[in-house]
Amino acid sequence: MSITHIVLLQLKPDVDPAAIQQASMHFLSLKDTCVNPTSKQPYILKISGGSDNSPEGLQDGISHAFVVEFANEADRDYYVKEDPAHQMFKQQVGPLLQKIQVIDFAPELFAKAYSKSLA
Repeated sequence: MSITHIVLLQLKPDVDPAAIQQASMHFLSLKDTCVNPTSKQPYILKISGGSDNSPEGLQDGISHAFVVEFANEADRDYYVKEDPAHQMFKQQVGPLLQKIQVIDFAPELFAKAYSKSLA
C-alpha cells in the first residue's frame, strides 16, 4: 500500500532567497540520497514540490509544498524516523522554518473507502 507524504512549509520572513532555493533543491535531492539500509538502493518513488503560486489566498503563511511518495509504510517510517540523509536535511532546514505541517495518506485506502460509500 503506497503512502503519500505532504510537507507544507512556512519560512521565516528574513530567510535569504538563496537559502530557500538551496533548501528546496536539497529536499528534492532526497529522492536519490535516501537509501534503504539493507538494499543500499533509493526507496523514495517520487518527490515533487515548489513555491506557492495559488491565487486563492488560502495559504495562511505556507509558501512551499512538497509531495513524497513511498511504496509502503515501512519505507515512510524509516524516512521519518531514521534515514540519515533525511535527518541531516531536517537539521539544516529547521532554522529556516516558522511552521511546518505534514500529512500522510494511503491513496488506495481512501479510494476503497470512497467506493464503498458510493455502493
